[in-house]
Amino acid sequence: MRELTDIQREIVRTAREFAESELAPHVEAWDRTGTFPREKVDALGELGFLGMLAPEEWGGSGLDTVTYLMALEEIARIDPSMAVTMSVHNSLPTRMLVEHGSGGAKERYLRPMAEGSILGAFALSENHAGSDPGAMRCRAERDGGEYVLNGTKAWVTNGGTADLVVVMARTGEGAGGISAFVVETGWDGYAVGKEEKKMGLRASNTTEIVLDGLRVPADNRLGDEGEGLRHALSSLGHGRLGVAAQALGIAGRCLELSLEYAKERVAFGRPIGEFQGLRFMLADLAAEIEAARALTWAAAEKQDRGEPARKEVSMAKLLASRTAMEAGVKAVQVYGGYGYVKEYPVERYFRDAKVTEIYEGTSEIQRLVIANELFGE
Repeated sequence: MRELTDIQREIVRTAREFAESELAPHVEAWDRTGTFPREKVDALGELGFLGMLAPEEWGGSGLDTVTYLMALEEIARIDPSMAVTMSVHNSLPTRMLVEHGSGGAKERYLRPMAEGSILGAFALSENHAGSDPGAMRCRAERDGGEYVLNGTKAWVTNGGTADLVVVMARTGEGAGGISAFVVETGWDGYAVGKEEKKMGLRASNTTEIVLDGLRVPADNRLGDEGEGLRHALSSLGHGRLGVAAQALGIAGRCLELSLEYAKERVAFGRPIGEFQGLRFMLADLAAEIEAARALTWAAAEKQDRGEPARKEVSMAKLLASRTAMEAGVKAVQVYGGYGYVKEYPVERYFRDAKVTEIYEGTSEIQRLVIANELFGE
């Protein structure tokens, strides 16, 4: 593992202390009740963790992606639900505004987003258009200096609690007819629809949003008309690294919990950690976590250098999410019957791990991207 810089060590230390002192005492209750702890999100913003990727001129930290992923992994190690909130806010609406927002939009939104007083969300999927965004039906019609948005978006992380949502809507035909708009959730015509009752990440709200005649200033369009999907896919590449970091946090904590339990649990007169079968299983898991982390950081560095990294990003998400799911399965197995009950945390990590193989592009989509890159398609 690489030697961290002084700045990275301090950020990792701060993230771990925040997670263990402010999140760990409550995370089980939040999961049980499906509570979104906005006050803790605000505290995360006060520490600078919601502006890690925003430039300093807009109140952010202007940090590199690897440092951001280190902090995100520490939050996910304790509370994967909080980590997905942090990831979506940093990777999608913030980055899209930084890279494609008008001067006015940047002035209005970036500083409060970096400070955490405005929480961001991203709305791409629809009930019939998940992995196939070209099937999108939500429309934006130009009306003078505004656009009028109509449609329903699905699976919006932070959809019920965000102050701002980057919404993808159709302004033309085909995949090249999709544009991106910054929408304030307090505007007339914005409504929160059904909230999903999820297997995992229960303290992170995921909802439909309904847009009914919602008027958006043309200045809030990100980039030119028809460029929204291209901009979104670029930011989704960054978001996939965020999911990889979340997966690493889950996997790492599952390994820690498994080791702790294996040292304490006695069977046949000795700790179960002395049995070779269990030791080899956890040794393999430790190696897989380190490999996934190295690939994730390498993909992040390549992306930060401005080099094409689609293949590496998809590889990182594919491997890290698979490792998280494997770590959850193994942790439950190590705990035996206790791993299957809610009294112990591995049951929650097992549930939280699964979605890392689904959102920000399923594992099948990642394999498709990798294969297309390998074949030069």
